[in-house]
Amino acid sequence: MEGWTHLDEHGHAVMVDVSGKEPTRRMAKAAGWITMSQDCYESLKNGGLPKGDALAVARVAGIMAVKKTAELIPLCHPIPLTKAGVDFFWDDPNHALEVVCTAQCTGQTGVEMEALTGATVALLTVYDMCKALDKGMVIDKVRLLEKQGGKSGTYLREDDHA
Repeated sequence: MEGWTHLDEHGHAVMVDVSGKEPTRRMAKAAGWITMSQDCYESLKNGGLPKGDALAVARVAGIMAVKKTAELIPLCHPIPLTKAGVDFFWDDPNHALEVVCTAQCTGQTGVEMEALTGATVALLTVYDMCKALDKGMVIDKVRLLEKQGGKSGTYLREDDHA
């Protein structure tokens, strides 16, 4: 099973042994979009949702998800996080909101899964907060934008900037 880090020589799932790795500073940034109707978008942007401040709730939900990633993704290591954050970017012409999640640690393994989980949960929270106005919202384009640190070094998505 050469090349597959989460499988042993028999093809069984394993958590990667990182005990021999030196701790380094690691950072990952992930993002995704939620597109909605114009009415829903305007209510979200202007703070007029029945459930309250959707972005504040989504920000906290995304940060909590970063912290819980090892409990959700079976082969992820618990990571000593040093920072987690969620930012929002409006796209008025498309009635869309981009959610960007950043995770950082100093450790023996990366934080890509944490950033991806945080972005996804923040997007799901926006959906939950807005679903009374628009059940047809679409969440898409969840992707890793950037990672730094570790043996593989820096990755920067070239076709995308947040």
